[in-house]
Amino acid sequence: MKRLTTVPDNQVQQIELLGKLMLFDKELSVNRNEACAFCHTPETGFTGPVSELNRTTGSYPGSVRTRFSERKPQTHTYAPLAPVLHYNEGQGDLVGGNFWDMRATGRRLGNPAAEQAEGPPVNPTEMGLPDTACSVYRASLRPYRGLFESAWGAQAFAIAWPANVEQVCNTPGPPPSDDPAPVHLSAVDRGRAAATFDQMAQSIAGYEASHEVTAFSSKYDAVLAGKARFTPEEQQGNEIFRGKGRCNECHRDGGPGEDPLFTDFTASNIGTPANPSLPYYSENLPDDRGYIANKDGSGFVDGGVGAFLLNGHPLSQPSAVDARWKPLAAQNRGRFRVPTLRNVDKRPSPDFVKAYGHNGYFKSLREIVHFYNTRDVLPRCAAHDPREGTSCWPAPETTENMNTSKTGHLGLTDQEEDTLVAFMQTLTDGYAPTQK
Repeated sequence: MKRLTTVPDNQVQQIELLGKLMLFDKELSVNRNEACAFCHTPETGFTGPVSELNRTTGSYPGSVRTRFSERKPQTHTYAPLAPVLHYNEGQGDLVGGNFWDMRATGRRLGNPAAEQAEGPPVNPTEMGLPDTACSVYRASLRPYRGLFESAWGAQAFAIAWPANVEQVCNTPGPPPSDDPAPVHLSAVDRGRAAATFDQMAQSIAGYEASHEVTAFSSKYDAVLAGKARFTPEEQQGNEIFRGKGRCNECHRDGGPGEDPLFTDFTASNIGTPANPSLPYYSENLPDDRGYIANKDGSGFVDGGVGAFLLNGHPLSQPSAVDARWKPLAAQNRGRFRVPTLRNVDKRPSPDFVKAYGHNGYFKSLREIVHFYNTRDVLPRCAAHDPREGTSCWPAPETTENMNTSKTGHLGLTDQEEDTLVAFMQTLTDGYAPTQK
């Protein structure tokens, strides 16, 4: 909080600073023990920061430590550059949004990253607050309150809080079904709290869009600018990425007038196996507060974008479902948002484990490249097969709408897989060209 003694006089910079302060503020979770940065840190490209959790559970515990979500954390870097979710009639596909299932559509705030930031605070398996108004109340008590009011207006926290607000906001969500907004506010104060919650989310998205997070400072960018050269291995990997490997067909490296963001913002089912290490499969019994996160237990199958389009998300619904898109649900079952490859291998040390795929099944970049190459070539694994991940693969979590045209049988050699990894390692931000 030291930087608050020298507050920027520029509103954009004020908003970015606010976003950073809130991103790292664990007081905004129900048990005051989990900031957004608990799952998104700079050292890993703003995704999962704990090597052992990435290696084992894949997903992360929430503020209530016995609760885990069903997916691995996505990266915050470059997330604000995603377009508002829309239907591209020519492609016959949905494009844009944030979250693995696109549920942060951006259609209400005009910013998917801001709507994404509104999901975790009231997700029972993440920050766990029972009411969005609790986020606003907690922020009103923080040292950055004055900065917030300077950036967004003195009305932001001019709210008459009920006498029991502390008790309510210290109670983990979800709220009772007969009292979905347990912080009891007047209609005017409820509207004011909703507006301030939106501004909190927009501040976080502003920080994510800042150069500190979304920098375009990788070796790849230096090569584009003529300030560096690929090694022969990286160059070959780039050529395979754009050719034989077919990576560029979904993880687009840009085109005329486009920044190279290494995603086409669509969704795909690449046939990722279920991750049996997800604690979510065991969350089918009431916890000590009577909450059941996963009513399907071990039978849970993640429906991805299709499940969101049909029913929303049971734990986190930052954006309303457009009823006109419900007929698209069946063709989107099992599909997940194509992630950016920028910072895909950013890690604090060579032995740090990162997880890949919507459920964190893959434990290295080399492993998921091998899967893309050999999914349909290698045999199915038997139970506890020691060859898993090298010479066999488990069955997909779901074969609904599985991508069979661009992945599964690429015919790459081991050496070509290695060059692809080498190329994708050039997408890590923070590269400093060697001075001659």
